[in-house]
Order: sequence, then structure tokens, then C-alpha cells
Amino acid sequence: MSSLVSGLANLRLRKTADDDDDVGEVIDASTVAGGGHAARQTGITKDQLRVSHGLKTFLVKEGVLSEGDAGVDSEHPTPALQQLLNKSHIHVPPEVLDRNHPLPDYFISSSHNTYLMAHQLYGKSDAVAYEIALNTGSRCVEIDAWDNKEDRDEPKVTHGYTLVSNIPFRRVCETIRDIVDQEAQEEVNPAPIMISLENHCDAHGQRRLADIMREVWGHRLLSKAIRDKGTEEQHGGSHVTLAELGSKIVVIVEYHLPDEQESSDSGDEDEDEEEKQAHQQYKQQKKETAIGGIVPELAELGVYAQSVKPVNTSWFDATLDNAPHHHLINVSEVGLKSHFPEHSALIARHNAQHLMRVFPKGTRISSKNLLPVPFWGIGAQICALNWQTFGASSQLNEALFSGSGGYVLKPAALREGGSGKLSTGRKKKLTLHVGGASDIPLPQDRDEGDEIKPYLTCTLVHPDDLGSAPPKRKTKPYKQHKLTSMLHKENPAPTEPLWKERLEWEFEDNELTFLRLLVKSDDSFASNPTFCVGGVRLSYVVQNRWVFIRMLDLKGHETRCTVLVKFVVEDV
Repeated sequence: MSSLVSGLANLRLRKTADDDDDVGEVIDASTVAGGGHAARQTGITKDQLRVSHGLKTFLVKEGVLSEGDAGVDSEHPTPALQQLLNKSHIHVPPEVLDRNHPLPDYFISSSHNTYLMAHQLYGKSDAVAYEIALNTGSRCVEIDAWDNKEDRDEPKVTHGYTLVSNIPFRRVCETIRDIVDQEAQEEVNPAPIMISLENHCDAHGQRRLADIMREVWGHRLLSKAIRDKGTEEQHGGSHVTLAELGSKIVVIVEYHLPDEQESSDSGDEDEDEEEKQAHQQYKQQKKETAIGGIVPELAELGVYAQSVKPVNTSWFDATLDNAPHHHLINVSEVGLKSHFPEHSALIARHNAQHLMRVFPKGTRISSKNLLPVPFWGIGAQICALNWQTFGASSQLNEALFSGSGGYVLKPAALREGGSGKLSTGRKKKLTLHVGGASDIPLPQDRDEGDEIKPYLTCTLVHPDDLGSAPPKRKTKPYKQHKLTSMLHKENPAPTEPLWKERLEWEFEDNELTFLRLLVKSDDSFASNPTFCVGGVRLSYVVQNRWVFIRMLDLKGHETRCTVLVKFVVEDV
């Protein structure tokens, strides 16, 4: 008996330790991410969705629809109910999508180590990863270029000093070229693709990189000034607008400052001993074989932006020492966080005029992600995410860039002339009225006969939440009445729960506040599984009326599941 109690106790302890909300599965070509093709070509249209009997009755009681319009006893949505299903739960203001601003005025949906399909140390590199990233919304992709000992004229793309496989640089360029041509045919207004080029090649290899890009990309490549005004891009003149870049491929070339150092990353508490040793070996080998300057033939392709890794704080204290034209600050999440919050406003004002790329710390070798919201909050345009899995950060990325084509105008406070401080100091209250859900998807290892107790858990994500756990609220788990079902008028199946609850938060007013929504099950002796997810930027939500949120699975695909909610945001 004692061993049984001990075993149950251990299961309960493991449940608490393993119950993680940052879960996601491998992204594929039909994932909905930052406003890409997949977001507009979903396989399940809204007229294929259904609303549970319980939620129809709920809408009638709330005075949203009459009994006839709700079609309470009908298997198919009535025209009135279908119209309600068709209405979006968000409204993206047209000005957010305006492309007539300078490029530093935009957030850019961005991918890190784009060539990888999985793990950072021993995963697979594949050119198809670029196709997936670009079609699912990324507008800035990373290419790590290395010399190829087998063929000096054909550099390769890989994660150096690891067991990751490699692919020809030329093949990556051809894949990107094909995407540009595809978008030219399909898109009314295709957006530019930015290339974060991480060069590890010697002088000969660099020349070959430049040759191959010019050869494969041809007229698609931004290789000279794009305006009749002259060469302002190369000489630090006024910024080009997003509209002026059109659908060009824009290469960001490295620029090495004197005394440049390897970015410092602190250890990761989730890293096991093998990962720590492998990462330290990688850093040491990288240091010993550091590449020097950039040859002129490659530097010339940095027409618009050149990437620098800062050696001091001059870039936000005053003017960047020894700066190239239109520099881009390329900094790790750890290096940037070390300046928070003391210098946040100064950094935001810098980012109103110059580009910044934030990349995950080196210990995130299992493709875990940085949380982008605090970095967006100081105006960082490019928060490079590991695009391999659809975890919490990718869900927030989808919430910001949904329907945008991968470029979103920053709030006025983060653009030139703004204060650099996004939080207003005013207190807001969010009330989320939760009705219920229809058609919760179950994983393959569970079926309708398995007992589930679904609940909705929601996390408010705010740019000022630095290092602290964001506030989470959740409904009570729904449990169907089985033995006494005849006593309950509304007793829907577990996959169609009725919660009828209200969740509340107070927060400081900020245009970059987000809400993550997860449908989970309160399993007794195991970690609570996540069935589907959603995310919204609060400044986009439709307020004060009931709306259906289309939920996504853990790969980022749209599901048949909808959650009925009502957002109310008011001053405190």
C-alpha cells in the first residue's frame, strides 16, 4: 500500500514539473505564421466550421441571436450564425500595413538559423526550410555560409563545428529565387526578403558568395541604389521606405568593428552536460578560426544595411564608433537584456533610426526560443526566432504579424520623433468573457472515449515583464456529467465544453500587450496536455461583442476548433 501511495505522489510531482505551456510541434509548409501563404490557403474554410448545441443556446441566452437565427436544433449553421462565424475576432488597422515609412519603422517577421529542420547541434539542414519559413511568413532569413573543402567554388550552408548536415549555398539561393518568382505571380503587393548573411568564408569564398548571389538572383537582388536621388543608401543619407524596396532581395552584410568580440551568452539552466560541453567546444573552435574583414565584392551587396556586433555602448549612448552607413545592430538576447531596463528608452530611440536584429542565445541549441515581446517593446525590428517549432514565441509572432505580409508598422512612440517609451503609465483592465468551445481536437493517442477535462488557460504577455512570470488566468476544468446526465439540461461532450466564466487582468497600457490562449486538459496523474492554441495582440481585438477565435494545433495549422469569447478593455 505504501509503495502505491509513493508511486502516486511521484506521478503528481512529475505532473507539476512537466506542466509547461511553452509547447509546440514541428512547423511545416501549411503552418500559419507571420501572414504568409499558408495563412491565406488553409484547408478548412469557415463554412466548414460548426457551433455546438450548448454554445448556440448560450448565444440565445446572451441575446446575440434569436432561437431561429441560432438554429439551436439544426446540424448546420444558419445564415445568421455563419455570419457570426465569418466575422474576425481582430481588426488590423490599415495604417499598420502602410508601407510608405522608412524601413526602421517596421517590425519584421524573422527566422534564425533558417536552414535547420531540427536540433541546433545535430539536426538536418535542408533548403526546403527556407521555402517553409518564407511561405509561412518570415521576411528575414539567415544564411550561415562556410567554405566547402570539397569544392572551393561552391560554399556551403551549415551550423559550423556541429554534426548538422550541410547544403550548397547555391541551392539556398535558388530556393529563395523561386519563392520571389512565385510571390511575383501570386501576390498583389509582395514584400521584400531580407537576408541576414553570416559569413564564415575566406576571401575566395566570399567572392564566390557574391558571384553566386548576383548570378542566381539577378534583377531580384538589391545590388545598387534603388532611387534616382543618387547613392544615399551607401552614404548614410535618408532611409528608403518599405514601398521603395518593393519585392527585392536585400542582403545584410557583416561589418567588423575594431576590437569586435564574440557575443557573450550565459549558461542555460535547461542545458544538459553533453549540450554544455558541445557548446563550449563550438565557441572555442569558432574563436580560433575567426574570419577577418569582408572583401569589397561582398561588401558592395550591403547596399542598404550592414550588420555590426557592438564592442561598447556608444551605439545607444551617442553615435556608434567607426560605424558603416545605415548600420544594423546584431546582438544576442543576453547582450541586449543586460542593458534593460536602465537604458531601454535610449535603445528604443536608437532603434527609431537604425535597424536591430536580436538573435537567441547560443545555448538555445534545442531550438527553444527567445521571448520577442520585450525586444519589440524597445523597437527591435528583427527578433530572429528558431522557426523549427510552433512554440509560445512563434504563437506570439503569429499574433503580431497575422495578415500583414510580414511587416508591421511600429507604434508612434517607437518611431523617429517618438519618446522611446511605449508604456503610458495608465492602468487598463482586461475582462475576457469565456463562453465555451466547439470541436476541441484530440491528439492521435486519445479518442472520444478517453476522459478529458478541458479548460482554457490565458497568459497576458507585456513588454515590461522582464524575467517575471506573466500573469495567467484559467477557467475551471469542464467535466461532463455522466451518471446524472438526465438532470442537466446542457451537458455537452468534453470536446464541446461550456465554461461561462470571466477572467480578469490589470496591466499598464501598452500597444504591444498580447494574450495567449491554450485549451488544455486537467489530467489527474500526468502533465496537462495542450490540445490547441491561439494568440492575439490586444490592440487588434474586436471589443464588447462575442467573437469566435479560430484555434491552431501545435504545428500551427488552423483547426475546426473555435472558442467563443468577448474582450472588454477599459480604464481602471
